Amino acid sequence: MTPTLDVEGELWGRGHLAVAGMDEVGRGAWAGPIAVGIAVVAGDCPPVPEGLADSKFLSEAQRERMVPVVREWVRHWAVGEASAEEVDELGVTAALRKAGWRALAALPEHPDVIILDGAHDYLSDPMEETLFCPERSIPPVRTEVKGDARCAVVAAASILAKSHRDLYMAALSAEFPQYGWERNAGYGGAAEHVDGVAAHGLSVHHRRSWRMAAGTTGA
Repeated sequence: MTPTLDVEGELWGRGHLAVAGMDEVGRGAWAGPIAVGIAVVAGDCPPVPEGLADSKFLSEAQRERMVPVVREWVRHWAVGEASAEEVDELGVTAALRKAGWRALAALPEHPDVIILDGAHDYLSDPMEETLFCPERSIPPVRTEVKGDARCAVVAAASILAKSHRDLYMAALSAEFPQYGWERNAGYGGAAEHVDGVAAHGLSVHHRRSWRMAAGTTGA
């Protein structure tokens, strides 16, 4: 599926001049932060860059080639994080919300609407608005299933978030080489990560509330 500006165009037509896309990465990882990317485009943006796609469908090399292209294409962009400790303390949904608000707060100007990948609006919770982003109100949110594959601005956000988090986990692997994070980005499906946890236990960057492997703590 090639992402287009069809949904963004519909929102521009409704008077939303600055349309943001938001996507997360790291929700299911054993270690490291959740990262939420946000990208903003206006109605006068250039055509969708060739090669833009959901980050899951790009190789590492393809994704890294697209990062500067995406940064040049969008009006503004940012990435927000919630740490493994915050995932343990708050739960995944609230941690996603916190990371999303941090990304939103890092933008130099407020978007008029956000296209959020998925079926669930984890971003909008007025009870927590002042906790995560006291100086800004919640923009309207439109959820889009497979938005990272269908909507160009969400695909852009997915690439920025994935690149940011992968580079962060690769940097952490220099301190914790036993888990292979430079290759598996903290996910548990990799044998080297499973073996590393079994042999060395959990690091300070693991989500300790999760059940990761036989013999480890968590639930």
